[in-house]
Amino acid sequence: MKIIKKPASETWNKLCKRATINKDSLQGTVQNILNNVAQNKDAALKKYTELFDGVALNSLEVTNKEVIEAEGLVSGELKSAIQLAKTNIEIFHNSQKEVSKKISTIKGVTCWRKSVAIEKVGLYIPGGSAPLFSTILMLGIPAKIAGCKEIVLCTPTNKEGIVNPAILYTASLVGITKIFKVGGAQAIGAMAYGTETIPQVYKILGPGNQFVTKAKELVQQQGVAIDMPAGPSEVLVIADETSNPVFVAADLLSQAEHGADSQAILVTTSNKVAQNVIVELNNQIEELSRKEIAKKAIENSFVVVLTSKDECIEFSNKYAPEHLIIASDKASEYIEGVINAGSVFLGNYSCESAGDYASGTNHTLPTNGYAKNYSGVSLDSFVKKITFQEVTKEGIENLGGAIELMAAAEGLQAHKNAITVRLKEISNV
Repeated sequence: MKIIKKPASETWNKLCKRATINKDSLQGTVQNILNNVAQNKDAALKKYTELFDGVALNSLEVTNKEVIEAEGLVSGELKSAIQLAKTNIEIFHNSQKEVSKKISTIKGVTCWRKSVAIEKVGLYIPGGSAPLFSTILMLGIPAKIAGCKEIVLCTPTNKEGIVNPAILYTASLVGITKIFKVGGAQAIGAMAYGTETIPQVYKILGPGNQFVTKAKELVQQQGVAIDMPAGPSEVLVIADETSNPVFVAADLLSQAEHGADSQAILVTTSNKVAQNVIVELNNQIEELSRKEIAKKAIENSFVVVLTSKDECIEFSNKYAPEHLIIASDKASEYIEGVINAGSVFLGNYSCESAGDYASGTNHTLPTNGYAKNYSGVSLDSFVKKITFQEVTKEGIENLGGAIELMAAAEGLQAHKNAITVRLKEISNV
């Protein structure tokens, strides 16, 4: 893991730039998949599942029998852990409910806003080398709390055509019943356009590889909402003299094992801290079952040594990490300066893994610098905000003159007339 000492601020943008792929080639491939799914529906899904996943499926939908069998394959200990996480995530997301408030803006005019659930949502759950059953909790729970009428879940199978048991158990626990054995860009197309088996949805949420991400971007251009743009997972750790190098190294590696294209950044004011963390990282990485993946990610990661706490925060805000860990006994001193981050973990015991699984916050977060202008998934991700207004006779009398003048100034005579006819009717009473 390379150390970059006191880089000039004008070089920070280059340091913060994520790796890119051949976007033109990727877009063409994904667009062809989406077009085929739109045209040939289930037949295209089965074709791509066999081509990409090596599985020939007779049926795309997970049966109730499969869900019941899966429950028996999940250990009691894991079930308890999932249930604990579910409880905490429900508590935190229930707290995000908003009470509609009616506001009188002027006498006779009342305005308010109402949250209404998106009727149909699609959840994409990766199921390859790391089946992310935890993401079902992060997406399914707020979807249920919001009151979404139809929740569709797509996830790939293993080589035997079987969905990971923990995924099926968690989906059942949350109350998701429409589960389909489809992964990749083709799954996004299925939920966006609908097929003979898979219902069409209005919004698609969930992480995935570059093909899934590109598919989400493309269907968004066609009117299907998505949660956010996404890229490889990432963490930035700010460490100081009060940090524990063992903890910091473990946190960096917990991100690195996600994928070879993940990035783990350490920012510190101390050369000693940097060296100690690297020593620990090199020791711990050899013990990982996914060490080859983690090593590739670490090759694309780095340490930045800066001159002050303020510079560390400034660099972090420039990078806009998906996960920001402030590994310090003085973490509270950093909070006010944080303006760009998906989720922040304060103190030496607030590891990213807590947020990934069970603390209660959501782990579906903006990556690739999008934390500068996007929020992570929350209850708001599953609702629309509809505004209402009620204008009485008194209200139109109070507002009418101003509206007539504004409409006339914009050259919109019919807009002005909508007010004029009402004022005239009132004056004739």
